[in-house]
Amino acid sequence: MGRKAKAVICRQNNVPVVVEAIEVDSPQRDEVMVKLGACGVCHSDLSAVNGTIGMPLPLILGHEGAGTVAEVGAGVTEFAVGDTVISSFVNMCGKCRYCVTGRPHLCDVGAKAIIALPDGSLRTRDAAGKPLNIFSACGVMAEYATLHVNNVVKIAPGMPLPQAALVSCGVMTGVGAVFNTAKVEPGASVLVIGAGGVGLNVIQGCAIAGAGMIIAVDMAEHKLELAKQFGATHAINAGKEENLVKAVKKLTGGGADYAFECIGLGKMVEQAFRAVRKGGTALVVGVARAEDNTSIKTASITFEEKTLTGSYYGSARPREDFPRLIALYQAKKLKLDELITRTYRIDEAPQAFADLEAGRNARGVIVF
Repeated sequence: MGRKAKAVICRQNNVPVVVEAIEVDSPQRDEVMVKLGACGVCHSDLSAVNGTIGMPLPLILGHEGAGTVAEVGAGVTEFAVGDTVISSFVNMCGKCRYCVTGRPHLCDVGAKAIIALPDGSLRTRDAAGKPLNIFSACGVMAEYATLHVNNVVKIAPGMPLPQAALVSCGVMTGVGAVFNTAKVEPGASVLVIGAGGVGLNVIQGCAIAGAGMIIAVDMAEHKLELAKQFGATHAINAGKEENLVKAVKKLTGGGADYAFECIGLGKMVEQAFRAVRKGGTALVVGVARAEDNTSIKTASITFEEKTLTGSYYGSARPREDFPRLIALYQAKKLKLDELITRTYRIDEAPQAFADLEAGRNARGVIVF
């Protein structure tokens, strides 16, 4: 049976989000309906609201969801009503060249499921009966959501849902960039540009990996203080430092082994690339606007053997990585409680987005 629910919707770019009553259809074959317990308010959601990530509107926001299975569709065998689950905003078809070679975050099917379920259909309508698009095949900033089974990961019961929700994007993206993409070694020197939600997780990922020097860069002093709590050994205020590259090279004795750009600005990607040593690696983790560009000296790639690469979703293998991240949290090695600055009721969603845009929170979470 379908469900009535409240949902957070973007109807127009660069105006406050709205909370509306919606209809959520029951799951069809290979789908499940999830009763959400928590949803992170991610910067990617804000990027959809402000147009950095262009998505057709109206759009139900949310991709960092955690909850319990309320209904299962035909053919579903790996999930049952009552299971605790986390959403994954990339579909994992298990059949394309990327899935079968261990890179499901680049799944061909997932790349097409931007505003709907993998088959292009929707299970959501507004009060007038008009269809509502869903953020990255999820749309989990709602009391109920129907998802394809390939966008859902089952976890052991007992995990706090607000913390579990953060695992599904911000934590996976940041910690995964360290473990999966860069494979940071113990003792390495690391530069992290941007100490927001993703940057903090890069920082704590580097600390868990045993990096010897972790340099956090931001323009907000309170974020730099928070970065230290998550494992940064040094902090640089980019608004006060005239030459960031020079400062990093002085601290590291020639350049960092790794640099993570967690903002999504071409000019900062250039800074990250220049700040790594010979043979070093700069990784672009932040999401940039489509028209954004970066510029690097081509010769330095050859003569200094530097690497510039991307890290999408922390090169995630969600069914393997989500439980591992939860295990790190349960072993008190991964900070999730400390990430949550504030929780909100769904009716407070406009304030949650305002706080995110103003940089007031490490992470905000809507709790249902």
